[in-house]
Amino acid sequence: MKLRIKVDPDLCIGAASCVTVSPETFQLNDENKAVVLDHSQEPNGRTYERWIEVNDDEKENIFLAAQSCPTLAIFIFDEEGKQLFPEL
Repeated sequence: MKLRIKVDPDLCIGAASCVTVSPETFQLNDENKAVVLDHSQEPNGRTYERWIEVNDDEKENIFLAAQSCPTLAIFIFDEEGKQLFPEL
């Protein structure tokens, strides 16, 4: 399945809880903001928003990382564009 993961850099405070929970998906950039890594690309392919192909375990881990964010700066969408987290 594919998920679109988006980090709002204006909301991100660099707490790095997402990096602790899911370091294969999130990393802090030079501005101490979380960025999304692509599992299938080299680590320097960092951006605030990305489509990622995930399995069930990866999906669960990404949701845990998003839930750990103290400012809810991580948004997760399904393939149809429906926002899965945070719930509306």
